[in-house]
Amino acid sequence: MCGIVGYVGGKSAQDVVIEGLRRLEYRGYDSAGIALIDGDRVVSDKRAGKLANLEKAIADQPLPAATTGIGHTRWATHGAPNDANAHPHLGQERQVAVVHNGILENFVALRAELEAEGIDMLSETDTEVAAHLLEREVRAGHDLTEAMQRVCRRLEGAFTLVAVDAKDPSRVVAARRNSPLVVGLGEGENFLGSDVAAFIEHTREAMELDQDQVVTITRDGVSVTGFDGSPAEGRRYHVDWDLSAAEKDGHDWFMRKEIFEQPHAVADSLLGRRTPEGLLQLDEMRLSDQDLRDIDKIIIIAAGTSFYAGMVAKYAIEHWCRIPVEVELASEFRYRDPILTTETLVVAISQSGETADTLQAIRHARVQRSKVLAICNTNGSTIPRESDGVIYTHAGPEIGVASTKGFLTQLVACYLLALYLAQVKGTRFGDEIGQVMDQLDEMPGHIETVLGKAEEIYELARAHVGSRSVLFLGRHAGYPVALEGALKLKELAYIHAEGFAAGELKHGPIALIEEGLPVLCVVPPRGRDQLHSKMISGIQEVRARGARTLCLAEEGDDTVARYADVLITLPQVPVLLQPLVAAVPLQLFACELATQLGHDVDQPRNLAKSVTVE
Repeated sequence: MCGIVGYVGGKSAQDVVIEGLRRLEYRGYDSAGIALIDGDRVVSDKRAGKLANLEKAIADQPLPAATTGIGHTRWATHGAPNDANAHPHLGQERQVAVVHNGILENFVALRAELEAEGIDMLSETDTEVAAHLLEREVRAGHDLTEAMQRVCRRLEGAFTLVAVDAKDPSRVVAARRNSPLVVGLGEGENFLGSDVAAFIEHTREAMELDQDQVVTITRDGVSVTGFDGSPAEGRRYHVDWDLSAAEKDGHDWFMRKEIFEQPHAVADSLLGRRTPEGLLQLDEMRLSDQDLRDIDKIIIIAAGTSFYAGMVAKYAIEHWCRIPVEVELASEFRYRDPILTTETLVVAISQSGETADTLQAIRHARVQRSKVLAICNTNGSTIPRESDGVIYTHAGPEIGVASTKGFLTQLVACYLLALYLAQVKGTRFGDEIGQVMDQLDEMPGHIETVLGKAEEIYELARAHVGSRSVLFLGRHAGYPVALEGALKLKELAYIHAEGFAAGELKHGPIALIEEGLPVLCVVPPRGRDQLHSKMISGIQEVRARGARTLCLAEEGDDTVARYADVLITLPQVPVLLQPLVAAVPLQLFACELATQLGHDVDQPRNLAKSVTVE
């Protein structure tokens, strides 16, 4: 999700790269760097913090003039956000420089191989491994394009790599596997970028690449091959968006763009979580297996959307691990004098890692000597630093205030935690854990399927522009989804919305039902206890009182159709994993309804992205 820029041409590469990085700042980042080819050497500078820090360093110590260069704004994954871990990374002889987005799953084994050869690693990143591997190949006699092909065949994971070779200043070479990269086509110059915003002021002619392809740009042309070296072609297109739309990948809102990024974000959050032997591994987990075996109670603390992810985690952990779980609002936690022991695990969920209420709650837990595990999207933020362990969600930056891909990747992290605890405590067999992991690996495709129904959901939203209240119903893991759907509507559309556990209808909320009231129902998959039939009964109850029932149900569930005024089908998935697909239509519904009402979807009134005061 970070920003990448590459350039070969007649202009100042420094100016083009820095300008491109500035246009990519919207993607979010924690450090920035640049590498240029000066004669037969690579010159580079990189700094933690904002792009302004890099620009000041270059102003104080100017880089030489160059017409070939690469640049990067980093969102930390492996290694803290500091100067050493910032990109570009150079090979040991400083002949090759590399920038990288994504995660190299097998970097630990590759790093061990390089260190055995006497290579000194200067960072904690997976990226540096690619730099050394590429340099080894070019020093063995391969040109940079061949070197990239050979290295990519060894890499596992999702990545975009962009590299330059000091001995070959005429070219920039890049590779793509499940990570964004686009080529900008100029006259006497060519560009690379994470998206077209990187070069839109220079050219509107672009080329899209397929997966597992290597692209080489020179002043005079662009060539594309597969990782195996076979010739390939990119797809050319003209960009007719303005810069603002380009930053949003053609979408009207960052939030809408982020909704459509969710398949990729979920896939990234699952990368590298299994060993070659099939065991679940959490690299950022600093708690020992024995620490986890000693845990007899878990308390999940969070706020807002993260709180609803925690509610889903409760269902998963208790089902798979048989450990009692409490879910608490972080703002209430320490004020009720909670019972905490050394055998209590406090799980703090925060996208930013800076949420004030959650931070104070974990500090209270640590004073009581409880173990603390963070689930967070921001490497190096305060909550992970002050926790005993962390699971990073790898969602990438989220610009829209209302969380979307942040929520889904938190759900993934919660499932991973539950399965890891089950593995350590032995409450599930290895094949059972493997089966769930296989099901999780299918989720990006399922989410893509739901996104394919976007226009159907937009039409539904447009039909409810006049609604002043919407109710949401769910059962089991669908109950937190109902709460999250209601929250999204409140945040974006500024209308009354409430989520309820469907079984609670008769205990008061059914009094709210009136003629024409939209009730959005998250129907659980069939086959789990009596959840499904109970939910159908609830739908019948509200419909009998005049409600307009908008139902989300799995494909092939014919029993729902007769009671649904509108039916949106979801892929068939297990009950515990259904929130990953059921939340998506509710996000699309809220986004489109707010758009039709003329609201600022990315910056809803009175709200901030990160709440850093109590």
